[in-house]
Amino acid sequence: MNIKPIGFVRNEVLSPHNEEWGEEISEIIVNKEYAKGLIGLEEFTHAIIIFYMHKASYIEERHLVRHPQEREELPKIGIFAQRARHRPNPIGITAVQIISVEGNILTVKGLDAINETPVLDIKPYFPDFDKREDVDVPDWVQEVMKNYY
Repeated sequence: MNIKPIGFVRNEVLSPHNEEWGEEISEIIVNKEYAKGLIGLEEFTHAIIIFYMHKASYIEERHLVRHPQEREELPKIGIFAQRARHRPNPIGITAVQIISVEGNILTVKGLDAINETPVLDIKPYFPDFDKREDVDVPDWVQEVMKNYY
């Protein structure tokens, strides 16, 4: 497998947190050799950012089965049933609002990634691919997301 970052995140967030990502403004600095890949993205209102959570660490005994956000009042579940950062492959995905595209800089709102996070890919948000109707989630998800965005 040969995956390398196409750029990195620049923002004021120095450590991960579990709340209030919705108003966070971030710049994605795309490596110069990929800058032309942003052409046309400005026509979209949203994109999906795929990133490598470089500060996350995975300890099987602690993270494979755990309470979401380490909150004891929530059920203990497997890592693949939650969106936690400490996972076998620390890959994050977030749908973000596009603020602007200028040169090799994509400015977005709502990215839940910290400063200097490596970006693996950027995809335009296509409602036909990315939005699903009639979706069910466990009750605890509402509690976790209450102040996330």
